[in-house]
Amino acid sequence: MRDKEYWSQKGKNHRERLRQKYSKFGLEGFSDEEVLEFLLTIGTPRRDVKEVAREALREFKTLSGVLSLNKEKLTRIKGIGPKNVLYLTLIRDIAKRYLKDKAKDSTNFSKSSDVYEYLQYSMKDLSREVFKVLFLNTKNQLLEDMDIFQGSIKESVVYPREVMAIALEKHAASIIAAHNHPSGDPTPSIQDKEITRRLVWAGRLMDIRLLDHIIVGKKGFYSFGDAGIIEEYSKEYERRFAL
Repeated sequence: MRDKEYWSQKGKNHRERLRQKYSKFGLEGFSDEEVLEFLLTIGTPRRDVKEVAREALREFKTLSGVLSLNKEKLTRIKGIGPKNVLYLTLIRDIAKRYLKDKAKDSTNFSKSSDVYEYLQYSMKDLSREVFKVLFLNTKNQLLEDMDIFQGSIKESVVYPREVMAIALEKHAASIIAAHNHPSGDPTPSIQDKEITRRLVWAGRLMDIRLLDHIIVGKKGFYSFGDAGIIEEYSKEYERRFAL
């Protein structure tokens, strides 16, 4: 009983210190470990969760890496129970909705840097590849974004006709494709280039432009648009299919 009281009091004191630090400095003064620890105290307010936060970050490297985990993987972390999972996934989903709503209200995705800024927090630390499509209106503003595929991205699993069918359904004037490289290196693979070519050609056929294909890495991104490859594939389409 005394041990429980000791650890409960220790956790309470540390939690209060984190609250005061946040009130004074905001998140700027927090490490990833302290942010995660602070979030875990919501679900388990009477425990010292410092070591739980430390262990989670030891395994998944960053705060974003932990928050990107699904419920099943979160529950595998020793010390993270159902209430912690609920609050951590809630925080992540609120952040995603905030970014999406903000983008819909104001962001014009005319530059690759705008796309990367929108995607980096949700994609750069993912442990598996996710292929996403942003559907845009005539002003290059976001109508919707959608995860099309998760797993190892190969040209055979991303179907341009399905992407274009969704674009037509959403009355999109153009699209931007994006996926992450869990290795951290955004350099495009042969498969990435072939997927891009097929999307450009399918878009030309349906009169829906592929504006860009962004590959998100740990500390940066690669833009097929900036590299001139989107234009190259478009000209290739014209040479091959022009009447």
